[in-house]
Amino acid sequence: MSDYEIVDSSFTAIVNAPLDKIDIPKWCFTLRESEYQGCSPAHIAAGFTAAPDGKRMSINVETIGGSLMVQHYVETLGEKDHLILESVSDVFTPTGRTTIHVLWELSVKAIDDQKCEFTNHVRSRATDEMRTFLDRQGIPFDVFRAQRQPMSIAHNKGETPLFAASIERAALKN
Repeated sequence: MSDYEIVDSSFTAIVNAPLDKIDIPKWCFTLRESEYQGCSPAHIAAGFTAAPDGKRMSINVETIGGSLMVQHYVETLGEKDHLILESVSDVFTPTGRTTIHVLWELSVKAIDDQKCEFTNHVRSRATDEMRTFLDRQGIPFDVFRAQRQPMSIAHNKGETPLFAASIERAALKN
């Protein structure tokens, strides 16, 4: 773990669909808000747009550990079976607003010709802005990380099987 890494969390779930029917970027960038909300009670809103450089962007709004997050996920790798998104996300806490860097990686690999394993891998690290924000409040980074990790990990663990089910539904429609 790097000095300013907050969490590195990865969970898997089964997708009962053949690999050739799955298209994670298509799923992500056409995900209806109601479908996103159904993947976690913490999910508030979702949409998609383009970043200033024209890359696809998924906008997600959720709460984790009592903090509202607005995530601006820009596609850095978009293959049918592997999607990497990167965001400098806004975090609204009871003591103010800051940012966090999040890397979200979704992938599937075939188990057999009718089933795949989905992996939901989330890594976050403090931005310079967040470190300054914590310093101004006298919160040691290690203390913040220790408090944030269990909530972030629990969130990822809970949403992973629901994302897998949503990807499965999308794949079976194709």
